[in-house]
Amino acid sequence: MPRNTLKLAVALSLLAAPALSACGTGTAASDEKVVTVYSADGLKGENGDGWYDRVFKDFEKQTGIKVEYVEGGSGEMVQRAAREKRNPQADVLVTLPPFIQQADGKGLLQTYAPKGSDQVSGADKGADATWTSVVNNYFGFVYNKRELKQAPTTWDQLLDGSYKNKLQYSTPGVAGDGTAVLIKAMHDFGGKQPALDYLGKLQSNNVGPSASTGKLAPKVDKGELLVANGDVQMNFAQSKTMPNLGIWFPAKDGGRPTTFALPYAAGVVTDAPHTENGKKLLDFMLSQDAQRQVSEIGGGFSARKDVKATDTNAIELAKLMDGVEVFEPDWDDIDKNLTTYVDAWKSATGS
Repeated sequence: MPRNTLKLAVALSLLAAPALSACGTGTAASDEKVVTVYSADGLKGENGDGWYDRVFKDFEKQTGIKVEYVEGGSGEMVQRAAREKRNPQADVLVTLPPFIQQADGKGLLQTYAPKGSDQVSGADKGADATWTSVVNNYFGFVYNKRELKQAPTTWDQLLDGSYKNKLQYSTPGVAGDGTAVLIKAMHDFGGKQPALDYLGKLQSNNVGPSASTGKLAPKVDKGELLVANGDVQMNFAQSKTMPNLGIWFPAKDGGRPTTFALPYAAGVVTDAPHTENGKKLLDFMLSQDAQRQVSEIGGGFSARKDVKATDTNAIELAKLMDGVEVFEPDWDDIDKNLTTYVDAWKSATGS
């Protein structure tokens, strides 16, 4: 081969190589024994003892597929997946509402109905089979049981000066549980404006923004904070190693405590580099064995209707939810108007 022709062939091969390696659907990538999960925080244990820890370990042992795990706030994970849309790095996305609907709307999730998803309630999965709940959960708050001899019961109590710089909630629009604060306030106070009026007043006691809800519970346990937002599954699991954590549900004065379902919902990422591995992991997470461990290990609620947990944690969780009114948000409205609601919250709180 003439030297000039050889040089041209080498140059073309060097240019071609990066394009092949960057392609999300390349054969080499799809054959790798790896699956990458982008997830909202809460299901991985502080000490390697969470539901994810057990499920990922069992999955790796059974399939030989290694799980690569990336954690952040719900909105943060969706934003990251959206930035990588042309060259996806994640195979599975797990996030809370309304961010799973947001991810679906952005075309980030491909159609796949995992094995066992027929046992998941219709409200807990996408109508187009792009996502399915893997752990059911409810929104809540935590307080320090050592510093506060009695749990707060109402929103208005949090306006007291004793909570100044001792209260914090994660950022709406960034964290799933932070967005839940806004959703619950809108429900409890009867609309957007009354909720914003209240949250504007509460801001004088609020420490400030937090991208991750999971980082707040340790501060409450230590007494750095008296109250923070969270969710039942994450906080119940944390309370096993954080003895000062108590879970509660704010009520409007004269009303019942309220909450709403805030499930961990999962889907396979569109054009994922390891699509088949992602599907296998979702199948595994929804298997009856993994779902039986949701309460026993993860402190959450099984997503499958045919799995009835009777372990000690399940009994405690049932007692915790006793007497709490569960409402269903209008997720279509929230998905459509989330940016508007978050912008209004920023204006009301000066955030």
